[in-house]
Amino acid sequence: MKIVFFGTPQFAVPSLENLLNHPDFEVMGVVTQPDKRRGRGNQLMPSPVKTTAIAHHLPVWQPLRIKKDTETLSLLKATEADVFVVVAYGQILSQEILDMPSLGCINVHGSILPKYRGAAPIQWCLYYGEKETGITTMLMDAGMDTGAMLLKSLAGITLLDNAESLGERLSELGADLLIESLVKLGRGEVEAIPQDAVEATYAPLIKNPDYVLDWSRSAIALHNQIRGFFPDCVTNFRGNSVKIIATAPLGSEYWLKLPPDLRRLEQDWLTLSELSGKCGEVVKVVKNLGPIVQTGEGLLLLREVQLAGKKVQSGWDFANGSRLIVGEVLGMMA
Repeated sequence: MKIVFFGTPQFAVPSLENLLNHPDFEVMGVVTQPDKRRGRGNQLMPSPVKTTAIAHHLPVWQPLRIKKDTETLSLLKATEADVFVVVAYGQILSQEILDMPSLGCINVHGSILPKYRGAAPIQWCLYYGEKETGITTMLMDAGMDTGAMLLKSLAGITLLDNAESLGERLSELGADLLIESLVKLGRGEVEAIPQDAVEATYAPLIKNPDYVLDWSRSAIALHNQIRGFFPDCVTNFRGNSVKIIATAPLGSEYWLKLPPDLRRLEQDWLTLSELSGKCGEVVKVVKNLGPIVQTGEGLLLLREVQLAGKKVQSGWDFANGSRLIVGEVLGMMA
Protein backbone atom coordinates (compact mmCIF):
# COMPACT_ATOMS: atom_id res chain seq x y z
CA MET A 1 0.00 0.00 0.00
CA LYS A 2 1.52 3.32 -1.09
CA ILE A 3 1.05 6.09 1.48
CA VAL A 4 1.74 9.82 1.81
CA PHE A 5 1.89 10.93 5.44
CA PHE A 6 0.61 14.33 6.64
CA GLY A 7 1.58 15.35 10.19
CA THR A 8 3.48 17.90 12.24
CA PRO A 9 3.84 17.52 16.07
CA GLN A 10 5.32 14.78 18.22
CA PHE A 11 1.83 13.26 18.53
CA ALA A 12 2.08 12.17 14.87
CA VAL A 13 5.57 10.62 15.06
CA PRO A 14 4.58 7.14 16.42
CA SER A 15 2.07 6.78 13.57
CA LEU A 16 4.73 7.61 10.98
CA GLU A 17 7.22 5.24 12.60
CA ASN A 18 4.65 2.41 12.67
CA LEU A 19 4.05 2.87 8.94
CA LEU A 20 7.78 2.88 8.22
CA ASN A 21 8.30 -0.31 10.23
CA HIS A 22 5.45 -2.24 8.57
CA PRO A 23 6.38 -4.45 5.59
CA ASP A 24 3.06 -3.94 3.81
CA PHE A 25 3.30 -0.13 3.59
CA GLU A 26 5.51 2.17 1.54
CA VAL A 27 5.68 5.79 2.65
CA MET A 28 6.19 7.82 -0.53
CA GLY A 29 6.74 11.15 1.22
CA VAL A 30 5.77 13.39 4.11
CA VAL A 31 3.83 16.66 4.19
CA THR A 32 4.39 18.82 7.28
CA GLN A 33 4.09 22.43 8.37
CA PRO A 34 6.86 24.91 7.51
CA ASP A 35 9.74 25.23 9.98
CA LYS A 36 9.04 27.63 12.84
CA ARG A 37 11.27 29.87 14.92
CA ARG A 38 11.60 28.55 18.46
CA GLY A 39 13.69 28.88 21.59
CA ARG A 40 15.86 31.65 22.91
CA GLY A 41 17.94 31.80 19.74
CA ASN A 42 14.77 32.19 17.66
CA GLN A 43 16.19 29.72 15.16
CA LEU A 44 14.15 27.96 12.48
CA MET A 45 13.35 24.49 13.79
CA PRO A 46 11.86 21.54 11.88
CA SER A 47 8.71 19.83 13.11
CA PRO A 48 9.14 16.47 14.90
CA VAL A 49 7.59 14.75 11.88
CA LYS A 50 10.09 16.40 9.51
CA THR A 51 12.98 15.32 11.74
CA THR A 52 11.74 11.72 11.62
CA ALA A 53 11.19 11.84 7.86
CA ILE A 54 14.70 13.16 7.22
CA ALA A 55 16.18 10.42 9.41
CA HIS A 56 14.48 7.89 7.11
CA HIS A 57 15.53 9.72 3.92
CA LEU A 58 11.95 10.48 2.89
CA PRO A 59 10.90 13.34 0.60
CA VAL A 60 9.48 16.22 2.69
CA TRP A 61 7.05 18.85 1.42
CA GLN A 62 6.26 21.95 3.52
CA PRO A 63 3.73 24.14 1.72
CA LEU A 64 2.66 27.33 3.47
CA ARG A 65 -0.91 26.85 2.21
CA ILE A 66 -1.31 23.40 0.77
CA LYS A 67 -4.64 24.07 -0.95
CA LYS A 68 -3.03 26.76 -3.12
CA ASP A 69 0.45 25.30 -3.60
CA THR A 70 0.35 23.99 -7.18
CA GLU A 71 3.81 22.43 -6.97
CA THR A 72 2.94 20.33 -3.92
CA LEU A 73 -0.42 19.38 -5.43
CA SER A 74 1.35 18.12 -8.55
CA LEU A 75 3.86 16.14 -6.49
CA LEU A 76 1.10 14.57 -4.42
CA LYS A 77 -0.81 13.54 -7.51
CA ALA A 78 2.33 12.06 -9.06
CA THR A 79 2.82 9.70 -6.10
CA GLU A 80 -0.30 7.77 -7.17
CA ALA A 81 -0.73 6.91 -3.50
CA ASP A 82 -3.38 4.48 -2.33
CA VAL A 83 -3.94 6.40 0.91
CA PHE A 84 -3.11 9.75 2.46
CA VAL A 85 -2.69 9.38 6.24
CA VAL A 86 -3.32 12.56 8.25
CA VAL A 87 -2.29 12.87 11.92
CA ALA A 88 -2.38 16.36 13.47
CA TYR A 89 -1.17 18.01 10.29
CA GLY A 90 -2.54 21.50 11.03
CA GLN A 91 -4.05 22.52 7.68
CA ILE A 92 -7.43 21.75 6.12
CA LEU A 93 -7.25 19.62 2.98
CA SER A 94 -9.24 20.64 -0.10
CA GLN A 95 -11.63 18.29 -1.86
CA GLU A 96 -9.07 18.07 -4.67
CA ILE A 97 -6.54 16.56 -2.23
CA LEU A 98 -9.10 14.31 -0.55
CA ASP A 99 -9.98 12.84 -3.95
CA MET A 100 -6.39 12.01 -4.97
CA PRO A 101 -5.70 8.65 -3.25
CA SER A 102 -7.65 5.63 -4.48
CA LEU A 103 -8.67 4.45 -0.99
CA GLY A 104 -9.19 7.94 0.43
CA CYS A 105 -7.64 9.95 3.27
CA ILE A 106 -7.44 8.39 6.74
CA ASN A 107 -7.31 10.61 9.81
CA VAL A 108 -6.16 9.59 13.30
CA HIS A 109 -8.15 11.79 15.70
CA GLY A 110 -7.49 12.15 19.45
CA SER A 111 -11.04 11.65 20.72
CA ILE A 112 -13.99 9.30 20.52
CA LEU A 113 -15.89 10.94 17.71
CA PRO A 114 -18.28 12.64 17.30
CA LYS A 115 -17.21 14.14 20.65
CA TYR A 116 -14.46 16.76 20.56
CA ARG A 117 -14.19 17.45 16.87
CA GLY A 118 -11.57 20.10 16.15
CA ALA A 119 -8.00 21.18 16.73
CA ALA A 120 -7.50 20.46 20.45
CA PRO A 121 -9.49 17.37 21.50
CA ILE A 122 -7.04 16.17 24.16
CA GLN A 123 -6.87 19.57 25.85
CA TRP A 124 -10.60 20.19 25.95
CA CYS A 125 -11.55 16.70 27.15
CA LEU A 126 -9.28 17.30 30.16
CA TYR A 127 -10.70 20.79 30.65
CA TYR A 128 -14.19 19.33 30.89
CA GLY A 129 -13.10 16.62 33.30
CA GLU A 130 -13.74 13.58 31.12
CA LYS A 131 -12.85 10.22 32.70
CA GLU A 132 -12.35 8.50 29.34
CA THR A 133 -11.29 9.40 25.83
CA GLY A 134 -9.55 7.56 23.01
CA ILE A 135 -8.68 7.48 19.33
CA THR A 136 -10.93 7.35 16.28
CA THR A 137 -9.76 6.60 12.76
CA MET A 138 -11.98 7.95 10.01
CA LEU A 139 -12.30 8.53 6.29
CA MET A 140 -11.88 12.26 5.82
CA ASP A 141 -14.39 14.49 4.08
CA ALA A 142 -14.47 18.25 3.53
CA GLY A 143 -15.88 18.96 7.03
CA MET A 144 -14.02 19.44 10.32
CA ASP A 145 -13.63 15.88 11.63
CA THR A 146 -17.02 14.90 10.22
CA GLY A 147 -15.99 11.88 8.14
CA ALA A 148 -17.28 8.33 8.48
CA MET A 149 -15.58 6.42 11.31
CA LEU A 150 -13.50 3.26 10.87
CA LEU A 151 -12.18 2.05 14.26
CA LYS A 152 -12.09 3.29 17.86
CA SER A 153 -9.86 2.55 20.85
CA LEU A 154 -10.62 3.76 24.38
CA ALA A 155 -8.27 5.17 27.02
CA GLY A 156 -8.93 6.05 30.65
CA ILE A 157 -7.95 9.42 32.13
CA THR A 158 -6.46 9.69 35.62
CA LEU A 159 -6.84 12.68 37.94
CA LEU A 160 -3.23 13.80 37.43
CA ASP A 161 -3.04 13.24 33.68
CA ASN A 162 -2.25 16.36 31.69
CA ALA A 163 -2.26 17.16 27.98
CA GLU A 164 1.31 15.91 27.62
CA SER A 165 0.96 12.58 29.43
CA LEU A 166 -2.42 11.80 27.90
CA GLY A 167 -1.19 12.90 24.47
CA GLU A 168 1.76 10.49 24.70
CA ARG A 169 -0.52 7.56 25.51
CA LEU A 170 -3.00 8.46 22.79
CA SER A 171 -0.27 8.90 20.18
CA GLU A 172 0.89 5.30 20.76
CA LEU A 173 -2.71 4.08 20.79
CA GLY A 174 -3.39 5.94 17.55
CA ALA A 175 -0.29 4.53 15.88
CA ASP A 176 -1.46 0.97 16.54
CA LEU A 177 -5.05 1.71 15.56
CA LEU A 178 -3.85 3.28 12.29
CA ILE A 179 -2.10 0.07 11.24
CA GLU A 180 -5.16 -2.02 12.09
CA SER A 181 -7.40 0.41 10.18
CA LEU A 182 -5.21 0.38 7.06
CA VAL A 183 -4.85 -3.40 7.03
CA LYS A 184 -8.60 -3.90 7.37
CA LEU A 185 -9.32 -1.17 4.84
CA GLY A 186 -7.03 -2.82 2.31
CA ARG A 187 -8.75 -6.16 2.85
CA GLY A 188 -12.25 -4.69 2.79
CA GLU A 189 -12.79 -5.85 6.39
CA VAL A 190 -13.92 -2.55 7.90
CA GLU A 191 -17.15 -0.63 7.37
CA ALA A 192 -17.13 3.16 7.55
CA ILE A 193 -19.88 4.31 9.93
CA PRO A 194 -21.33 7.84 9.57
CA GLN A 195 -21.12 10.10 12.62
CA ASP A 196 -24.24 11.24 14.46
CA ALA A 197 -24.03 15.03 14.16
CA VAL A 198 -26.52 15.43 17.03
CA GLU A 199 -23.94 14.02 19.46
CA ALA A 200 -21.07 16.19 18.19
CA THR A 201 -19.10 18.45 20.53
CA TYR A 202 -16.20 20.71 19.61
CA ALA A 203 -12.59 21.35 20.65
CA PRO A 204 -11.54 24.66 19.09
CA LEU A 205 -8.08 26.20 19.01
CA ILE A 206 -7.00 27.40 22.45
CA LYS A 207 -6.79 31.19 22.74
CA ASN A 208 -4.83 33.36 25.16
CA PRO A 209 -7.81 34.13 27.47
CA ASP A 210 -8.27 30.37 27.98
CA TYR A 211 -4.96 30.24 29.86
CA VAL A 212 -5.90 32.84 32.50
CA LEU A 213 -6.90 31.37 35.87
CA ASP A 214 -9.98 32.70 37.64
CA TRP A 215 -9.67 31.69 41.29
CA SER A 216 -13.41 32.09 41.86
CA ARG A 217 -13.89 28.85 39.91
CA SER A 218 -13.88 25.54 41.80
CA ALA A 219 -10.68 23.67 42.66
CA ILE A 220 -11.50 20.82 40.28
CA ALA A 221 -12.38 23.22 37.44
CA LEU A 222 -9.07 25.06 37.89
CA HIS A 223 -7.17 21.77 38.12
CA ASN A 224 -8.78 20.58 34.88
CA GLN A 225 -7.95 23.87 33.15
CA ILE A 226 -4.30 23.70 34.29
CA ARG A 227 -3.76 20.11 33.18
CA GLY A 228 -5.78 20.53 30.01
CA PHE A 229 -3.93 23.64 28.83
CA PHE A 230 -0.57 22.42 30.20
CA PRO A 231 1.93 24.05 30.56
CA ASP A 232 0.59 27.54 29.87
CA CYS A 233 -2.00 28.53 32.48
CA VAL A 234 -1.13 31.81 34.18
CA THR A 235 -2.01 33.85 37.22
CA ASN A 236 -0.65 36.98 38.84
CA PHE A 237 1.75 36.82 41.77
CA ARG A 238 3.06 40.01 43.35
CA GLY A 239 2.28 41.91 40.17
CA ASN A 240 4.05 39.47 37.85
CA SER A 241 2.80 36.66 35.64
CA VAL A 242 3.47 33.14 36.89
CA LYS A 243 2.61 29.81 35.29
CA ILE A 244 0.86 27.15 37.33
CA ILE A 245 2.16 23.89 35.89
CA ALA A 246 0.66 21.16 38.10
CA THR A 247 -1.93 21.04 40.87
CA ALA A 248 -4.02 18.62 42.91
CA PRO A 249 -7.56 19.19 44.20
CA LEU A 250 -7.95 18.18 47.83
CA GLY A 251 -10.85 16.43 49.52
CA SER A 252 -12.47 13.09 50.29
CA GLU A 253 -13.48 12.47 46.67
CA TYR A 254 -9.86 12.73 45.51
CA TRP A 255 -7.66 10.89 48.06
CA LEU A 256 -7.85 7.48 46.38
CA LYS A 257 -6.95 9.06 43.03
CA LEU A 258 -3.80 10.75 44.33
CA PRO A 259 -0.30 9.23 44.77
CA PRO A 260 0.93 8.37 48.31
CA ASP A 261 3.02 11.54 48.73
CA LEU A 262 -0.13 13.65 48.29
CA ARG A 263 -2.52 11.25 49.98
CA ARG A 264 -0.77 11.87 53.30
CA LEU A 265 -2.69 15.15 53.45
CA GLU A 266 -5.78 13.06 54.21
CA GLN A 267 -4.61 12.59 57.81
CA ASP A 268 -4.65 16.37 58.28
CA TRP A 269 -7.85 16.93 56.34
CA LEU A 270 -9.98 17.61 59.43
CA THR A 271 -7.80 20.64 60.10
CA LEU A 272 -7.18 21.63 56.47
CA SER A 273 -10.86 21.51 55.55
CA GLU A 274 -11.59 24.22 58.14
CA LEU A 275 -9.19 26.66 56.46
CA SER A 276 -10.78 29.43 54.43
CA GLY A 277 -9.84 32.63 52.67
CA LYS A 278 -10.66 34.75 49.66
CA CYS A 279 -10.47 33.27 46.20
CA GLY A 280 -6.81 32.88 45.29
CA GLU A 281 -5.55 33.25 48.86
CA VAL A 282 -2.77 31.01 50.18
CA VAL A 283 -4.30 29.41 53.29
CA LYS A 284 -1.49 26.99 54.13
CA VAL A 285 2.04 26.10 53.04
CA VAL A 286 2.68 22.38 53.51
CA LYS A 287 6.30 21.37 54.12
CA ASN A 288 7.83 19.49 51.16
CA LEU A 289 4.63 19.88 49.11
CA GLY A 290 3.76 23.53 48.58
CA PRO A 291 1.01 26.15 48.91
CA ILE A 292 -2.65 25.34 49.33
CA VAL A 293 -4.91 27.94 47.72
CA GLN A 294 -8.55 28.75 48.43
CA THR A 295 -10.74 28.64 45.32
CA GLY A 296 -14.38 29.46 44.74
CA GLU A 297 -15.13 25.94 45.94
CA GLY A 298 -12.52 23.77 47.62
CA LEU A 299 -8.75 23.83 48.13
CA LEU A 300 -6.07 23.42 45.47
CA LEU A 301 -2.46 22.35 46.09
CA LEU A 302 0.10 23.99 43.82
CA ARG A 303 2.51 21.14 42.93
CA GLU A 304 4.62 22.85 40.25
CA VAL A 305 5.08 26.52 39.36
CA GLN A 306 7.18 28.48 36.86
CA LEU A 307 8.18 32.07 37.46
CA ALA A 308 8.85 34.24 34.38
CA GLY A 309 12.27 33.47 32.92
CA LYS A 310 12.88 30.60 35.38
CA LYS A 311 12.72 26.82 35.23
CA VAL A 312 9.77 24.85 36.52
CA GLN A 313 10.05 24.28 40.28
CA SER A 314 8.13 22.34 42.88
CA GLY A 315 5.45 24.12 44.86
CA TRP A 316 7.62 23.77 47.97
CA ASP A 317 10.67 25.34 46.27
CA PHE A 318 8.45 28.13 44.97
CA ALA A 319 7.11 28.80 48.48
CA ASN A 320 10.62 28.80 49.97
CA GLY A 321 12.30 30.81 47.24
CA SER A 322 9.55 33.42 47.23
CA ARG A 323 9.25 33.45 51.02
CA LEU A 324 5.56 32.93 50.47
CA ILE A 325 3.37 33.68 53.46
CA VAL A 326 -0.15 32.61 54.35
CA GLY A 327 -2.59 35.31 53.37
CA GLU A 328 -0.96 36.28 50.06
CA VAL A 329 -3.40 36.29 47.17
CA LEU A 330 -2.82 35.00 43.65
CA GLY A 331 -4.49 36.67 40.70
CA MET A 332 -4.43 40.17 42.22
CA MET A 333 -2.29 42.95 40.79
CA ALA A 334 0.16 44.50 43.26
